[in-house]
Amino acid sequence: MAVDVYHEGERTAQRRAGLLDQGTFSSRAVHAELPHVAREFLAQQVMLGLGAADATGRMWASMLTGKPGFLRAEDDTTLIVAAAPVEGDPLSARLAVPAFGDQRVHVGMIAIEPATRRRMRMNGRAARTEHGLHIALDQVYANCPKYIQKREPRWEPTAIAPPMLSHELSRRQQQLIAEADTFFIATADRSGHADASHRGGNPGFVQVVSPAVLRWPDYIGNAMFNTLGNLEVNPAAGLLFPDWRTGTTVQVTGTARTDWDPAHAATVPGAQRMIEFAVTGVTEIPGASGLRWSAPTPSRFNPLVTPSP
Repeated sequence: MAVDVYHEGERTAQRRAGLLDQGTFSSRAVHAELPHVAREFLAQQVMLGLGAADATGRMWASMLTGKPGFLRAEDDTTLIVAAAPVEGDPLSARLAVPAFGDQRVHVGMIAIEPATRRRMRMNGRAARTEHGLHIALDQVYANCPKYIQKREPRWEPTAIAPPMLSHELSRRQQQLIAEADTFFIATADRSGHADASHRGGNPGFVQVVSPAVLRWPDYIGNAMFNTLGNLEVNPAAGLLFPDWRTGTTVQVTGTARTDWDPAHAATVPGAQRMIEFAVTGVTEIPGASGLRWSAPTPSRFNPLVTPSP
């Protein structure tokens, strides 16, 4: 693209990592329109990770699911989603009221296909419709398949239970996170433009330091630094940990900071730097989706995980 697609925070993160030139090269993958291959890819998907801020400004990551075809490109710059956050989801109220023009909600999205380890990220502005969401796209780009665990989907009847809310993680939630090989993260820049991304690794790559603190390594990626760039200017972040076996989701909101000290990263295999997350709110929704997944085949790129001291 002729214009610089990065904001000040992303450029700062690229510079601190010594990868400013690589970030400039990666920016060529960012488009304002959906390529034909992307439209075909979206039509086949059953899951969409979505990130946005709630009415109070707290960031949350959510998950939308549906049968193939629930994601549809209306045209090159518009995505139609035949789903919305379920009742009890922290973003449900935020995305419940029809909005137009400047009143649209900034959302970040990632469509991910674990069976083939393909993924595509999109950023845009969402408005509620009778059947789901109407999203005007601003950015579209593919990502590398690193750290995606291979899984096959299936559907089961499900009953969504009332959400369980807290200010810190329960023992059961801590165990789910400690065993997780995947989570989704939502962040936003200083102006509120949202982004959603994926993080993966071998079980144990997310360290549960306490009921209110999480830590994980930042592995080598595509040098864009969208997530870490947002954190440079806005520490608000949201995480989503799916239970692939039951359809339950654990959503966590709080603040995150990047630890750029190379000595700290050197203690964790594969880490380029470390991220520390302070928990301020938790929402668990049992049976949030009828989507179930097979046991994972780990990515060959996953670094080894050593037990915490």
